Amino acid sequence: MLTPDNLKEAFIGIGSRCGQPDIAVYSIPKCIEILMRDDGCTYEEALDHMQVNCIESWVGAETPMWVQPMNQDEAETRIAECD
Repeated sequence: MLTPDNLKEAFIGIGSRCGQPDIAVYSIPKCIEILMRDDGCTYEEALDHMQVNCIESWVGAETPMWVQPMNQDEAETRIAECD
């Protein structure tokens, strides 16, 4: 399981998928908060860093999962906006 050392506080659990290795799961908002606090990033810089260097990066079957917490209503609204 790949786990970035600088984002330990954003770790929220382990994801399990059938027939695949378990993966580390991280909260995107918490990661952004850590980057702003520890690296002096603005919100936009931290969001860009997360998008380019984490969310859009594939480093094999143990690549961490990045989660945007939301409730079901928020998820349904977001899905409807994408259609």
